[in-house]
Amino acid sequence: MNLLRGRLIVSCQAPHGDPFSRPELLALFARAAVAGGAAGIRTEGPDAVRAIKAATAVPVIGLRKRVMADGHIMITPTNDDARELVAAGADIIAIDCTARGQRNGALERLGWIRSRLHVPVWADIATVEEAIAAADSGADAVLSTLRGYTDDTANVPGFEASFIAALVKAVSVPVIAEGRIDSATHASAALAAGAFSVVVGTAITRPEEITRRFAAGMGAQQPGTPRHVIGIDLGGTSIKSGISSGDGVLRCSAVTPTPALAGRETLLLTLVEIARARLGDAVAQGLKPAALGIATAGWVDPRSGRVIYATDNLRDWTGTEIGRELERALGLPVAVENDGNAQAIAERTFGAGRNVDNFVCLTLGTGVGGGCYADGRLVRGAHYFANGLGHMIVEQDGRACTCGRRGCLEAHANAKALLEYGHGAWSSAEDLIASSNQGDGAARRAVETHAAWVGAGCVSIHNVLDPEIIVVSGGLAQNNPLLLRLVGERLQSTDRAWKHRPMRVVASDLGYFAGVLGAAAIAQSANGASNP
Repeated sequence: MNLLRGRLIVSCQAPHGDPFSRPELLALFARAAVAGGAAGIRTEGPDAVRAIKAATAVPVIGLRKRVMADGHIMITPTNDDARELVAAGADIIAIDCTARGQRNGALERLGWIRSRLHVPVWADIATVEEAIAAADSGADAVLSTLRGYTDDTANVPGFEASFIAALVKAVSVPVIAEGRIDSATHASAALAAGAFSVVVGTAITRPEEITRRFAAGMGAQQPGTPRHVIGIDLGGTSIKSGISSGDGVLRCSAVTPTPALAGRETLLLTLVEIARARLGDAVAQGLKPAALGIATAGWVDPRSGRVIYATDNLRDWTGTEIGRELERALGLPVAVENDGNAQAIAERTFGAGRNVDNFVCLTLGTGVGGGCYADGRLVRGAHYFANGLGHMIVEQDGRACTCGRRGCLEAHANAKALLEYGHGAWSSAEDLIASSNQGDGAARRAVETHAAWVGAGCVSIHNVLDPEIIVVSGGLAQNNPLLLRLVGERLQSTDRAWKHRPMRVVASDLGYFAGVLGAAAIAQSANGASNP
């Protein structure tokens, strides 16, 4: 720790799809930062830790970001995440110790990491109370990383030297300033307030954000700036909606239960009411949405916005003229797409597929679906029925599926199946996965069974499509590192040609509203942007 006292730590991270997201490029950033005087590096994921440790000789603070079931990111939410980071060479582990993190077992995890992995743990917090709880639980340092990023601190406008001073007064462990520090003046103010050291990330290692800040300061308007659109993601359990400006950020969002069994007219009326509510939100923010995008369960003719076929998950939805009916009711252009395709479009536009021409998106939730890109273009099929990944047969005469057949991947790998593998001991898939992460044997066996079926489907996907990556999304993939690891191991162990066509299995980092982002991207494309 003394090596870091009064010194600068540089955060070298890049989200999926960023031009610099590859570990070897992050390692080059880290080398440049160390050459410039950085005494430590903070980075995300085992691959980046491993690359940076090989490229530098300074302490590396490792973390793992995962999207939780509520759509928000959490830092190092499982013991397995910490174990993999330490195995990759991390000298220190950072974890989310906010109130939300504490509800997810952060304080217990903190003790486990220190006692079992024998490395220091740094607690990312947002309030003084959270810092005290973390310090009392054995944190080796507390960091202001999440100040302004939690619900109860969302009104914090920027860096606060006074908050650093309050932390220094409240806890006996080192206080490290991080978050919204975008100038040397801020960094100096943090040290003057008593900070042990300072972490700076975006202001040093994110060229896109640095450029955007300069352009905004010059009053520059980027050419082709997209108009705002409304996105709606209609699923079997819930309908998610929001307003997007095309940059992957939602200006507002909402969730409404799906009246899945109420029939076509009720579903259409619900969609109209949701769209009108988002239009009201737009007016309140001074926005004027130019179009509406709908992502829906079922196969869709995107030219007409008509549902060609849907299973009984949405009663009487087959044949619904979504595009025509909503355009008539709202007076806006409406673009409609299958929800699996919309998820793939979201990944291509904002997520893990941004710089990947051949990838598959597999969505695991109430149902199982997906979409794929081949040679940089979305695959729809001759009749718009492509990408029925959930209806690949993985076991002859297996479980009954809503499509009327038996043995489909969906029947073996959806949320209902996962709960059955847990023998009814959990009321929700989220709870079962959380128990698995905490080491519960029965829960881990349920996840292992589930992963075996998902892996069987992915083996077929790999053989047929030869993608560079499979992006696993949906509620069953979030905060579920065991699933991803087992699926990856299954693929590698069953492919004799693996060294000639290696492939990565990654979790989507777009969160709970990924389908809304995909629907919005569809609307943008249909109204003047490039083809997704």
